[in-house]
Amino acid sequence: MTALSYAHGTSEVPLLGDTIGADLDRTVAACADREALVDVASGRRWTYAEFGAAVDEVARALLDLGAAKGDRVGIWAVNCPEWVLVQYATARIGVILVNINPAYRAHELEYVLKQAGISVLFASLAHKGSDYRALVGQVRGRCPELRDVVHIGDPSWAAFTARAARVPHDRPARIQAELSCDDPVNIQYTSGTTGFPKGATLSHHNILNNGYWVGRTVGYTEQDRVCLPVPFYHCFGMVMGNLGATSHGACIVIPAPSFEPKATLEAVQRERCTSLYGVPTMFIAELNLPDFADYDLSSLRTGIMAGSPCPVEVMKRVVAEMHMEEVSICYGMTETSPVSLQTRRDDDLEHRTGTVGRVLPHIEVKVVDPATGVTRPRGTAGELCTRGYSVMLGYWSEPEKTAEAVDPGRWMHTGDLAVMRDDGYVEIVGRIKDMIIRGGENIYPREIEEFLYAHPRIRDVQVVGVPHERYGEEVLACVIPADPADPLTLAELRAFCADRLAHYKVPSRLQILDGFPMTVSGKVRKVELREKWAVRDAPEA
Repeated sequence: MTALSYAHGTSEVPLLGDTIGADLDRTVAACADREALVDVASGRRWTYAEFGAAVDEVARALLDLGAAKGDRVGIWAVNCPEWVLVQYATARIGVILVNINPAYRAHELEYVLKQAGISVLFASLAHKGSDYRALVGQVRGRCPELRDVVHIGDPSWAAFTARAARVPHDRPARIQAELSCDDPVNIQYTSGTTGFPKGATLSHHNILNNGYWVGRTVGYTEQDRVCLPVPFYHCFGMVMGNLGATSHGACIVIPAPSFEPKATLEAVQRERCTSLYGVPTMFIAELNLPDFADYDLSSLRTGIMAGSPCPVEVMKRVVAEMHMEEVSICYGMTETSPVSLQTRRDDDLEHRTGTVGRVLPHIEVKVVDPATGVTRPRGTAGELCTRGYSVMLGYWSEPEKTAEAVDPGRWMHTGDLAVMRDDGYVEIVGRIKDMIIRGGENIYPREIEEFLYAHPRIRDVQVVGVPHERYGEEVLACVIPADPADPLTLAELRAFCADRLAHYKVPSRLQILDGFPMTVSGKVRKVELREKWAVRDAPEA
């Protein structure tokens, strides 16, 4: 009898039952003199003892502003030490931190401020052409619950922290003692590509345990130094990164306010980092630096790659040239805190590139028929669902949308098409909404992308479905050439695919691009590629 596509991560190690603040206290006590946080750009650094004291100072200042348990405090900022301090300070006093995408414009900022009912906002001053102070000024009058705005990097931050002197030193600890690990502590807004974003509400239990288990799976100890070029506003940075580090006594290293390949490798070299995070496009950018070979990356042993599938050739170079022999692939979503599946330290190359790992301890996953909800046999495609401690409390103030995503059995429906192998490892074959249906044939873009990565003149590729009068959809390959001066033609691309891919999978359209539209967290926005190139400009070759 064929086994069903269901797996449960068992472990003799229990889940953590603490709040984030209590867990930090334990690390501070055990690792007081070890470095906790390093900001390469400013040269600032904190030991765990200094970090714990700084977190308490921010917590007391928030209390002086009137922040109380359950209040929402927003942070709209690029990566910086203050982001981390606010993250842990809010958790210590039961305030719910609301992460706001740094790329948001005024109308998106206004929506989140109102929808979450944010009373205090921490914001950067400016970044990449965005004047945060001016944008806040545009919307502040329309957000009556917003009482205070603190801009990181100008005198308002110093004025804010000075307020801590008016609050007794033991007050945060007294409040922390009254908190439950099941209290909400964080709201993260989903991308909102099909409408206004939804606020996934996460508890201490959700994100502390997920960060801990991701870090445990890659073997973190107090000896590790974790380089985080991924954004803190996303789970990748603040959960897998920050909480993954502090729950094991490791050091957080911030290479730059936002991703810069050169700054990232310089930080790894200078701070002797042992772990590096990124989405595949970040690693591709680092590997393609003209002076890549000049960087000493020998301190690296591990890291995490997530956000999208990793091409085989990229993984080979990451392992061989970046010394990341124990690099791990993670799969998840904001609503599941985020990681459900992860490769292990000793997995082979095929498992690290052909799958997104197997289920983490204390989590369940299954693959179901999207239409019926019935669990599929192993080896067959269906929708991936996950259940366990990591599933969000719900979407903030949106019970109907919560019910659409989390079924009565508490299974989170991911919207991803997956296949569970006989060994329990899971392949993601696409998004349900990204699957191309050409003349009745189901086509998974990942398969074609993986094949095209082997072409020597292709640096990066994304495959999407676009409308076709006869077939319903056709296959469009969007290619960044290895040499912009020598892009390949559609005829050359199709010849490369001939007799190696089924005819209906061979791209009928080709678009040469300089880059892909990206989210702040480094994911390619395929919806933009589909929309932009939906209309055929040239006849089929």
